Amino acid sequence: MRQIILDTETTGLEPSQGHRIIEFAALEMVDRKLTGRHLHLYMHPERAIDPDAQRVHGISLEFLEGKPRFADVAAEISDFIADGELIIHNAPFDIGFMNAEFERAGLPMTAAQCAGVIDTLVMARDQFPGKRNSLDALCDRFDVDRSNRTVHGALIDCELLAEVYLWMTRGQESLAMDVEQEESGLETLALLNYERKPIPVLRASENELAEHAQYLDALDKSVKGVCVWRQLEAEAQA
Repeated sequence: MRQIILDTETTGLEPSQGHRIIEFAALEMVDRKLTGRHLHLYMHPERAIDPDAQRVHGISLEFLEGKPRFADVAAEISDFIADGELIIHNAPFDIGFMNAEFERAGLPMTAAQCAGVIDTLVMARDQFPGKRNSLDALCDRFDVDRSNRTVHGALIDCELLAEVYLWMTRGQESLAMDVEQEESGLETLALLNYERKPIPVLRASENELAEHAQYLDALDKSVKGVCVWRQLEAEAQA
């Protein structure tokens, strides 16, 4: 199966208010292995970027000067996601923006171009109800290194989401699966067979046994008879 890990960064929160995509990233995964093929683009939004959004992703309008518009790269994006199953964290957000951009470019909606969408946020809420399920929280939960992520960025978020998705779905495949390191520089992911080691048995020392006997003697005295522990011991030896 061909799957596409996808993320976008935008000028704001609402495509209905004219906000646009300014960064697009997608990683290709086939049979649960990253192929190294990816698409990463910056786009000029032809409008201002909300200050709150810029504080999240760190992308300024000055940085985007000279970059192509979405319409200029829409066909490239469409070709990359064609017939793939999209894996997105909080899919309605990204799909809403992509649909708005595709509509402007005169292309079919996202659902008509891909083979389906997996929302990892919905998956996480099902697996971990009542817990924080942001991408950062999932990285912490699965011990995925995000030390290089100082701001939200579409490409690095895709790399982190790929690792998180494989951990979240590891029960669907053999735990002996290895996901090889690819030329894209993504960290090797290894899901290995877990070998349960024998539980060590620690025998009580002579001193510990003597102290235990003294404690039971005190219990016998307090109950003016035989304590429950000694009754159980006698039954076990019978």
